[in-house]
Amino acid sequence: MDWADFVEDVRSFKEFGAPSRESVTSYIAPDGEDAGAPTYTNEFWTARQRQASSLHEISYRACFKPQLPRFFIERLTRPGDVVYDPFMGRGTTLVESALLGRIPYGNDVNPLSLVLVKPRLHPPGLDAIQQRLDQIPLDDPADTPEDLLAFYHPKTLAGLGSLKKYFLTRVQDGTLDETDDWLRMVSLNRLTGHSPGFFSVYTLPPNQAVSVKSQLRINERRNQAPPERDIRSILLKKSRQLLGDVSPKARTTLTSTNHAARLFNRPADDTTGIPSNSISLVVTSPPFLKVVQYQQDNWLRCWFLNIDPASVRLTMDSNLPAWEASMNRVFRELARVLRPNGYVAFEVGEVDRGMIQLEKTVLSCGTRAGLTPLLVLINDQEFTKTANCWGVDNMKSGTNTNRIVVFHKAP
Repeated sequence: MDWADFVEDVRSFKEFGAPSRESVTSYIAPDGEDAGAPTYTNEFWTARQRQASSLHEISYRACFKPQLPRFFIERLTRPGDVVYDPFMGRGTTLVESALLGRIPYGNDVNPLSLVLVKPRLHPPGLDAIQQRLDQIPLDDPADTPEDLLAFYHPKTLAGLGSLKKYFLTRVQDGTLDETDDWLRMVSLNRLTGHSPGFFSVYTLPPNQAVSVKSQLRINERRNQAPPERDIRSILLKKSRQLLGDVSPKARTTLTSTNHAARLFNRPADDTTGIPSNSISLVVTSPPFLKVVQYQQDNWLRCWFLNIDPASVRLTMDSNLPAWEASMNRVFRELARVLRPNGYVAFEVGEVDRGMIQLEKTVLSCGTRAGLTPLLVLINDQEFTKTANCWGVDNMKSGTNTNRIVVFHKAP
């Protein structure tokens, strides 16, 4: 649908029974004058996240519901169009785009993000996964730091060290294939957690690894010792769960788009590998206002992938003026890559219990970049969301609404 039909669809939306509530969001226009954007509040997609594809079910601390990108993809693009997320996180926008027959483009400054996204655009079959698991040696470790015994049984740690060695060797000799890619992704997601479905003893969820000292305290408080885990069984079980909704039809659709997918590991304001005027739709959610602790939160995952966490130069702004300056640069880049008649759906959620309204800042940033604001869509539901994959929350309070600013690029 064109932009006018889209605005009318949002205005008159009542799929879940209630009509949209209309208001106006004020912002400062590029000329310094006050301006306003039409704003519509409703429940625009279901709160029942399990209705989405099982392929999304990778734990990550920046997850909006798959229904969010689907809402915009279905209305603002056609099969074969390119859909892009410059802060792709776990890849929700990309996976949903590919499942809908769109070509997924994604970028994230976090190298872990690429490891989690790419395999789900090229999912192997369960038979191939089982065969590869039978072939990978789990008794040939190259790296088993003793302090990791706070998390793992000695035999489990030896198996993880063997997995790490296997994947690194395949990367170095250029033989890492789609099945290896998949198993590396699942391994990364099973490193730590609070159930027998993870490799570790009981600890924090997989989004954030505690320090060794903290884990030792958890073990003492709970009077627990790391049990031996069946690595192959855990990887196969999680793979089966992730592939549960990947029907032959879904696999055919993924195959029709994944050859053209493109992933980048760059700052969001400097994606020179993306051609100008090439993107039909951007659906994204940036990190909000908080200082990040990359090394603290990701040290264990970085160990497994042999990444030096100090080499990841992530800077997130902790005050609104600095965040606005960063988003100005991002929007200039989005305006460059967006094709004429393309759209941006930019989600910011709530910050500080709604006291900071980032959608106003986003409206100013987008218009400065030359984009036309169409509306602000507020999806009002009860749910919890954290703002950033590094372990950053929204000013300690989570978010109760998705607040999406939609822009259009003139033809």
